[in-house]
Amino acid sequence: MRRKSAETRQQIIDAAYTHFYQSGFINTGVDVIAEAAGITKRTLYQYFSCKDELIGVVLEHQHQLAVERIRQWADDISGEPEQMVIMLFEKFARWAGEAGWQGSGFTRAAVEFADLPGHPARTAARRQKRAVEQILSAKFDSRGLADSRTLARQILILVEGCQSLVLIHDSADYIAAARHAALALVAHQLKR
Repeated sequence: MRRKSAETRQQIIDAAYTHFYQSGFINTGVDVIAEAAGITKRTLYQYFSCKDELIGVVLEHQHQLAVERIRQWADDISGEPEQMVIMLFEKFARWAGEAGWQGSGFTRAAVEFADLPGHPARTAARRQKRAVEQILSAKFDSRGLADSRTLARQILILVEGCQSLVLIHDSADYIAAARHAALALVAHQLKR
């Protein structure tokens, strides 16, 4: 029975993320999620007491998956900091080129709940962006850069801004511009 319970819970989480990503966190109702998961709304509420709890759990699940992918990416990178930046933006360009891409679900969640600083979506977004920044910082630190923490933060700002502008203008040109700016930041760090 526990296995079925865990499977049902995961079905709800997966269906919720799909619909949250496609239609937005606020716009997606629990009726739609329950139907997509193949359960009743009553069953959904047996697993999650409210939609906000479900949002928090969905984003925590996605956080774990995303951190694992980012760590794997970081582990696979070898070479100088410039090569790391080039690979980062190449990976971003592939992601942004996928059909249905709408940017980072964490960023979108934070924007949707901008007026609710304590909302689980805002907490999850902060945790996610902090983890990405720490992974980048550790990677740059392993290459002997003096101020790897600042560099990681600057590059994260470029990635976040780039995501927004690619969405707004529907143009990958912003990825090349952000990569160029990130490489200039790395070059500045290397001169120190």
